[in-house]
Amino acid sequence: MNRLRRGLAATATLAVASMTLTGCFEESSPHDAVRDFLVGWQSEDYDLAAGRADGDPAVVRKALEDAKLELDAASFRFRIRDITVDGDRTRADFRAEVDLGENNSLWVYDGALPLHLVNGVWKVRWSPSVLHPQLKDGQRFAVDTDPNPRQPVTDRNGTALQRPQFIYVARVTPSTLGGKAEEVVEQLSKITEFAPDRLLSRIRSSPPGKSVVLATFGAARYRDVQNDLARISLLDVVKEPQNVAPDDPRDIIGRVSVLTPETEQKLGGPQRAGDSVGQDGLQQAYQDMLTGSTETRVITLDLKTGKEAAELKKWSGRTNISVRTTIDRAKQRAAESAVAQTSTSALVAVDRSTGQILAVGTKGLDQVKDALAGKYPAGTAFSIVAADALLNSGMKTKQRLACPAERTVGGARFVTTTAQLGGPSPTFKDNFAKGCVTALASLARRVDAGRLTTSAQAYGIGKNWRLPLKSFSGSLPALGSDADKAKAIAGESVQVSPLSMALVAAAVASGSWHPPVLVTEPKSPDPSAEVVPVAAPQPVPVNPKVRTALTAMMRAGATGTAAQVGREPVYGVRDPGVQDKRVGWFVGWQGEVAIAVLTKNYDPAAVAGEFFSALRDDL
Repeated sequence: MNRLRRGLAATATLAVASMTLTGCFEESSPHDAVRDFLVGWQSEDYDLAAGRADGDPAVVRKALEDAKLELDAASFRFRIRDITVDGDRTRADFRAEVDLGENNSLWVYDGALPLHLVNGVWKVRWSPSVLHPQLKDGQRFAVDTDPNPRQPVTDRNGTALQRPQFIYVARVTPSTLGGKAEEVVEQLSKITEFAPDRLLSRIRSSPPGKSVVLATFGAARYRDVQNDLARISLLDVVKEPQNVAPDDPRDIIGRVSVLTPETEQKLGGPQRAGDSVGQDGLQQAYQDMLTGSTETRVITLDLKTGKEAAELKKWSGRTNISVRTTIDRAKQRAAESAVAQTSTSALVAVDRSTGQILAVGTKGLDQVKDALAGKYPAGTAFSIVAADALLNSGMKTKQRLACPAERTVGGARFVTTTAQLGGPSPTFKDNFAKGCVTALASLARRVDAGRLTTSAQAYGIGKNWRLPLKSFSGSLPALGSDADKAKAIAGESVQVSPLSMALVAAAVASGSWHPPVLVTEPKSPDPSAEVVPVAAPQPVPVNPKVRTALTAMMRAGATGTAAQVGREPVYGVRDPGVQDKRVGWFVGWQGEVAIAVLTKNYDPAAVAGEFFSALRDDL
């Protein structure tokens, strides 16, 4: 596809150049020779060009054709800079633009065509220096490349979050091929589906003694084609390690594959055969920053010795960089351990003071699609946000509220999933701690819709935040009636992700809501990433008096296994969910780490307890 675009561009340029040259040279003169030679060279009409030179046409034609192959050039374009006529001697100065293909920069250089009269006809005085001023007899062009490996995705301390993964590299040494280069690439093309002319050009443009990578294979693909590759004489296949197998959190780090014809066309970026391609996660989001970078040099070689004679141009290549995440290995291990005994769960841990994502553990769910971007009913875990709205509206934590088994509010029916609280009427704090839906829903008349919406927004629900992977900040419906408010307070009409709820817990823990952070370096994501970033929202402080009340309420809400971990207290709210019908939640914090746990058919508080226990044991 890139080759086609370059070809069309070259054709358009040629049309303009032809008209310009033809329009300027209306009579027979040195200009005719200059025009025909450059137009013929540019359009690959080498017979036209050779007919305007004084050398053996076969030699000139082959030299022009070889120059394109030796440079692996997609196209040549020329512009006349000046023509000086001095009797029967003339010099035409031109500027050449050579597209070296493989998404390299244009090679621009200045050249000159010496002309003289031969039997009354102007001819280009042929020598290799016509192709480039520094090219001499007995020399040829070559393109020397020096690839740098793919950079890693790292944890917060700069340690790579990848393990070795073997790939199989198919390569050749041009000097050993003799006359079999075309045979080798034809056979390899049938296996890889890479165009044979591209493979052949890469061989011919390389220094003869340098190993040239033609294709790479993952382990599974190599097993399928191993016997076919073995039948290609002079092709070397080497097993090489690459640190690209993702460590936890695997879905977030992402997988890497080798370059194929399909991915080469899809990406259209600075890839070469042998490069690696991020398939998902951060590996895909930061592909152009992580992928291998190649230093490229245009050189001349001595045909007899094969040694470099001169360097004509050098490009250092892109600066590929590693991507540093906020992932903490110890906390990631604790998250993986905590969810291990479940069948369906997700745990997101964040730094309470910064919003940095420390760990994402899942079982039976995807770490990106479900833990970061999942859309789940909030249940009574949303009572943290509802309580903020109620407390800001004057509600007291000691307010007595009955907790009946059923209650109807504005026509909406609610049934509590927790045991009814016996004895004297329980308080707002008691009902919050036990997650009594009927009591909480009854408070809809004590808060207006605007206050609920304001609190939801203050805790990040519905915010546009800056994250390089897909994520969901939550959604709150329009609240037009008491029934609507009651459903929101009960979390029935509110959708959230585990990430968004971990940030809610962090806001109470720290006193300010902070947007999530997953990558700290580079500061901005790859411009080709699937998710286009927006400006990060600013932190939002929690009313200090409300935070004090919420902290006490969430200390009471951390019951069972989640409350008995180590010396530091655990704060939280628990919604166990309904067997086989919806998910359960634990949202809270201990120390500097805030978490949200989502489970199905398993106690979320138990997972939280396992996490904090594993984290303590790992210290």
